[in-house]
Amino acid sequence: MNEFYERRKFLVKELKERGIIKSKVVEQSFLSVPREKFVWTDTIEEAYFDVPLPLGHTGQTISAPHMVAMMLEELDLTKGLQVLEIGTGSGYNAALMAHIITDAKRFEGGKIITIERVHELVQFAKRNLDKTSYSKYVEVIEGDGSIGWPPYSEKEYYDRIIITAATPKFPKILVKQLKVNGIILAPIGSMFYQVLTKGTKTENGQIRIKKDVECMFVPLVGENGYHANEIL
Repeated sequence: MNEFYERRKFLVKELKERGIIKSKVVEQSFLSVPREKFVWTDTIEEAYFDVPLPLGHTGQTISAPHMVAMMLEELDLTKGLQVLEIGTGSGYNAALMAHIITDAKRFEGGKIITIERVHELVQFAKRNLDKTSYSKYVEVIEGDGSIGWPPYSEKEYYDRIIITAATPKFPKILVKQLKVNGIILAPIGSMFYQVLTKGTKTENGQIRIKKDVECMFVPLVGENGYHANEIL
């Protein structure tokens, strides 16, 4: 355990020196959440390499730490927020967000709903969140996240929405479910090349766009993403 913590501290130090981790809240979440508890067993020794790691044979990955940190910084998370995540993966990103938006001492604060379409990963993420005690703040749902949660509802539920898979655009239903002044974040582009894109919802329901870094994520599969036959 101490060895992993030392590796974690070294990674955080490196990401701070590179100007990727900028805020205290993101730094503390990275120091507190054990990434080794969220990777596949056969990659545990690589948990603190700054690279994406495969999640078994699911075809999904846990993103490289630098990309996770960039996304968290762009989300500008604070305590008490309601967050929707599309693409749970191993549950690592949800745990990091939960650490920021909740008050563990009071067992209160924000809430994260995270949606994953791959059954094996739903079970994996639930186990990981249980054993690290973040399941109190994170609800994992199996389904198509591209249609929102609750599905197709046009009510404004969320302060933040993050899509952790490549999408051709922000799905309209997710924009509907975002509160005014809320932030939606996603890698937008083709299945092979994307730009991390941040949208802020204005009073008139439009999205003000800010484009960030080039990136490469696995595709979002679903009704408002890519269809399964497009990625075969």
